[in-house]
This record gives sequence, C-alpha cells and structure tokens, in this order.
Amino acid sequence: MAIPSTATAPGSSDPLIAGSGKPFDFKGDPQLMLKIGGTFAGIVAAVAATIYLVLSFVNDARERDMQAWQVRLGIVAESRTAAVDQWIERQHGTLRGLAENNALKLYFTRLGENRRAAGAPQPAEAQYLNTLLTVTAARTGYRIAPTGPAVRASVPRIGVAGLGLMDMRGRFVVSTGHFPPLESNLRRFIDGLPKGKAGLFGPYKSPSGKISIAFAQPIFSLQSNRQIGIVLGIKPVASELYPLLRQPGLPAGTQESVLIRRRGSVVDYLSPLAGGTKALSRIMALNTPHLAAAFAFSHPGDFTMARDYSGTEVLATSRRLKHAQWLLLHKINRDEALGPSDSRARRMLIFLLLGVVIVGAAVLGLWRHGASRRASTAATKFRQMADRFEQQRNFLSLLTDSQPNAIFIADAASRLQFANAVAARRAGMELDDMIGKAMDAVLGPTRAKVLQRLNREAAEEGRQLTDVHRVEEDGEEKVYQTKHIPLPIARDLPRGVLVVEEDVTSAVIEREGRLKGLRDLVGTLVTVVDRRDPNAAHHSERVAFVARAVAEEMALGRENCEAAEYAGRLMNLGKILVAPKILTKRGKLTAAEMTQVREGIQATADMLEGVAFDGPVTKTLRQVQAHWDGSGHPKGLKGEAILVTARAVTVANAFVALTSKRAHRDGVSIDQAIETLLSGAGTLYDRKVVAALISYLDNHGGRERWAEFKPKKPRPARKRTPSRAAAKIAAEKTS
Repeated sequence: MAIPSTATAPGSSDPLIAGSGKPFDFKGDPQLMLKIGGTFAGIVAAVAATIYLVLSFVNDARERDMQAWQVRLGIVAESRTAAVDQWIERQHGTLRGLAENNALKLYFTRLGENRRAAGAPQPAEAQYLNTLLTVTAARTGYRIAPTGPAVRASVPRIGVAGLGLMDMRGRFVVSTGHFPPLESNLRRFIDGLPKGKAGLFGPYKSPSGKISIAFAQPIFSLQSNRQIGIVLGIKPVASELYPLLRQPGLPAGTQESVLIRRRGSVVDYLSPLAGGTKALSRIMALNTPHLAAAFAFSHPGDFTMARDYSGTEVLATSRRLKHAQWLLLHKINRDEALGPSDSRARRMLIFLLLGVVIVGAAVLGLWRHGASRRASTAATKFRQMADRFEQQRNFLSLLTDSQPNAIFIADAASRLQFANAVAARRAGMELDDMIGKAMDAVLGPTRAKVLQRLNREAAEEGRQLTDVHRVEEDGEEKVYQTKHIPLPIARDLPRGVLVVEEDVTSAVIEREGRLKGLRDLVGTLVTVVDRRDPNAAHHSERVAFVARAVAEEMALGRENCEAAEYAGRLMNLGKILVAPKILTKRGKLTAAEMTQVREGIQATADMLEGVAFDGPVTKTLRQVQAHWDGSGHPKGLKGEAILVTARAVTVANAFVALTSKRAHRDGVSIDQAIETLLSGAGTLYDRKVVAALISYLDNHGGRERWAEFKPKKPRPARKRTPSRAAAKIAAEKTS
C-alpha cells in the first residue's frame, strides 16, 4: 500500500491531499489505520515469535550438545577407569601368584619354624625365596634403584620399591634388596589388615619422596587355611598409574582425568593436576560450593556442570573403581565444550537484531523493499541453521573417518546407529543407507551372527571384549579382529555397543604359512640328528619344550619364546659334522673330542645364518655354551651380556641332560637335577633362569608334563648331591 503524496498550501502548514486543498485526516480513514496497525502488530508479533523460536532453538541445541558431551566424557571415563582397575588387579595378581606358590609356602614355613641364629649363613630356603622375589620384582616393576649416592658414603640410600615376606608379627623374613622403609601409617595399615584379606594402602608420599602404593596379600599354610604371613609389595606409581589417566588419541585441550579420594570432610586429589600441581598436593573441602568432586561422591556415575579445584566451570562425570576406594573424575572446561554453541547463539541473536533493525528501517523508509529485506534475512538465517546442522552431522564422521578400521555402533536390537566411511566401503553401501538397518542386512548373516553374540556378551558383562574370529564370505575364509566396547546408558539414548573391526586375514594367513614351513624344516633337520645319534634321540625336542616353558615363565614375549624353542630344537644340528663314534662313545670325552662337539654347535649357527627367523635364533645358538661367570664359549661372554634366550636354552639343555639316560650313565631325578642346577647358579647358570624353571616345575604342572618323557622303570635316585665341579663337568658334556 502506497502513502499518497502530499503538498503544502500557501500560508498553511497542514498537509493537503494532492489536488483537493483539504487536509489529510488519518482518523477519517479507519480502514487505512487498521491496515497500518495490523502491519505493525504483525511485525511485532513476528519479531517476538522469532526471538522465542531462536531462544528455544538455542536452548535445544545446548541440551543436545550437553548430551553429546555426556556420552563422550562417559566413554573416556569408562576407558580410563577400566585401565586403572586392570593395573591394580595386575599388582594384586603378582602378589597373589607369590602367595599361592607352593614352594614359597613350604620354604616360608620352614624358615618360620627354624629361626637362624645370629651370624649363621643364610639357609637355602631363604636363598631360593630371595631369588624368587628378585626375579618377580625385576619382571613386574618392583625393582627400582634406591635414592642416594651409589658410592660408599655416610649418606644413606633409601629404597624406592620392593617385594617382601612378613610373618604374622610384622617382621620381614625375606625381602628384595633396598626394601623401602615402613612409615608409621603404612605400619598401622599392615597391623590392622583383616586376617585372610588382601589390601591396598595409598597413594602416599614415601620416605624416598616418591608417590607410592603398597599392596598386601595373605599367605596361607599348605595344609590348612591358616594364615602364616603376608606378601608386601611397594612401588612408585608415577610411571605406571598416572599415564593411564591420559586417553590415547584424545586431542589437546582441557579434558582431564583425576583420581580423588574422600577423607572425612575433605577430598584428596591423588593424581597430578593440570597446571603442574603434584599428586597429593591439593585438598578441597566437601562443602565447597558447586565443587565437581563433591558432586561425584554424592552422585557417582552422574553427569553435571560444576566447578573444579581451580574454580573453573566444567562439565564432569565420574566412575567408581572396583579395586580401590577411589573415584575417577573426568572433566572438560565449559568454555571449550560449549563455547561453539554459545558463539553460534550470540551470532544468531545478533543477526536477528540486525534483521529487526533492517526490517524496521525498511518499513519506515522504504516500504516497498521491506518484503525483499525480510526474505533476505530469513534466507541468511536458514543458511546458518543448515550449516550448523551439517557441522553437527559431520562431527562424529570427522573423528572416525580418519581411522583405518571399520567403526560402527549397534543398539540392543542389532540395528546400526552410526558407521564411518570405512565400514560403509567394506559393506559396499552408501553411508546414509546403512543407518537404521539390521546388522545381518548390512554385514551378512554369517558375520552378523558372530558380532551379535560378542555385542551381547560385552553389554551383559559391561566390559570391553576383544576377539579374533574366522568367517566364510563368498567362499573365502576371512579373519577379523574386533573390539566390542559397551556404551553407557544415557537419558533418551538407547544402549549400544561400539565395534571396531580390523581385517587381519592376509597377515594371519601369511604368518601361519611361514610358521608351518619353518616348523616342517626344523622337524626334518631334528630327525636327521636323532638318526645320527640314537643315544640322544628326542633330546632336541625335550630341550625345546623345556626352553620354551622357561621363557614363558619369565614372560619374555612371543618372539623370544619362539627363538628359545627353535634354538633348543636346532642346537644339535651340527652333530652331523661329528664322527658317530664320538657321539656314541661311552665314558668321558677327550679334549679334542670335546672341541669337535663344541665346534659342531657353532657350525649349527653357521649353517642357519641365512634362515629368516622371527627372533634371535642364530645369536642364541652362538651363545648356548656361554657360562654366567664367563668360563664358557665364547670366552669372556658373561652375565647379562649373554642373550636371555641363550641362558634359558643352556639351563634347559643341562636339565634334560641330567634327567635323561645316556649310554654311559642313567638319568637323575628332577629334585637331584634341581639341586645340581642350584649348585651351579651364579657360576654356570643364571640364577633367575633356574628359579623360573623351578617355578614352572612346582607351580605350573611342569613335573606332570615332564613325566611323559621319563622311562617307564627309572632307577632309584641317588641321594648324594653333585658337587659344583660335577655340575660343571655335566654342563660341559651336555654342551
């Protein structure tokens, strides 16, 4: 509607309708007043409705962002809580393994019954227990150099970590060297530990200045459930526990996981904090207003917006640990989490106000262009809204599409709720077509059946599962490694399982084929040796069996265990270069004959130099004749310089030779062989390897397995213990 043009009559200031000479009376045109009033009322109502809708949209968007952060923080909190719980369980498992060791129980009982007089030498039982503790400490992180100078000086050296055995009076019977001193609170914890129960003390600041944790496990007698002592382990946690609080792959930012503990009316922060605050250096009162840690103790597992230890507003969630009276609190600064949402809200409000001003100016100044202005403003607003929705939709894809593996989320009904680009490509479908469909329709019934079973188990048990399974697809066998991570139940969101799937078919098939060919070759070579030396038939097989058992007992890893096994099988291959009369000779070999036997073993390494083994097989063969004190071959090679695989094969070879029948002698019993090996420990053999062999025989069914190799009617074992010289002669002949 156009406003009529006006003119001014001469000598008058009243507006006149053009060509009439009469003043324009707005009141005289009620229809025009109604239209103008309706137009302005409509503008005001539209502006108010737009403001209300924008504010509602902003609030809804913030609620969705809050729910998304609740899921993300919950996933990280669950992951870090599981990692900390697993670490604590491993520590208890190490001490539990010692406490349930039958040999340890027997020797500990003997030491308790026979107190050593002052100045008397350390009994053999104590030596064995000391060796067992030392080996276990070195393998599990309870062996750390003490603080203080390593020279003779008046400054004392304070122990940092160690393992010890205590009787029921709280006295140490055996412990590793430089065992940390027991401060008063730790002593009260030990004295107050309920009988028959395991315990954990800490973290606490030890006399060495390290933040440490003490673990305790009860020791029961062999014949009853009567507690006879305690296994006590102390170790610092800075290098093992605190790194577990960092989520792998998490981008840099303000996300932080901390361990907290309630102590009366205060909260102890047990782990280092952002900004450089050290562990156990921050204490906050539980009644601090809006404190996130206080909310975590009153509502463990819930999600909230509160303030952290520095007064910063954060989004936080917590999880309770299974094996300690702690909580894990995971948080992120509110500005980082909701900053983009706030910025978008401010931009939208600013755009809205600018639109209102533009529309108002257009209505007042250029009525004809008002409609186009409003249309332009609406188009800008809708473009911004579309961009925002697109950014939210692509957020999860941005995180997961960079991964090389297929990643997807399935709900309780086995329908896909999310999938990355790799999963879509592997399924041969468009990503949008996968969402909402059943797993068997996307992945096929064979794979879906396996994954549904694993998802169900992970959801029921509430823990991550890892599985490697084979399925047949289009007539071909496929091998998949999958991780199934249950997602926590959140408000308005269905329970689901995150699946990470990796196709490892080519790697598994290639490795299995290579291992089969290598094992066939080794078996053929060992058969040739056994035919040439019938008196020592199956010797290589038995050495390989014992060497692998010892390597696994020492937790040397897959490559070293296989290297020890292969070296045990092949060490006698060089016998094909030794005259048969020497191999079958009765009685002691001459020096020249011994030289031929040694050179035959070295020839084995030369013949196998070009064979591609996974582990150090050839280097192990060159060192199997080395002695711990350097008296073997090669000359001067001794101690830790000898490969650990070679030390394991050396002990295994000596054990098999001692217990096996030969042309010039009968085999001795297992106990006699152990005594002989112990007498040579520290000179011929590594004491840790001998201890690992004893642990395998006594605690992991080694005696029963070895009985398969024993003759049906063995002669009675002689009671005389071979001397150290006899042990050295036996080792030279077996090598």
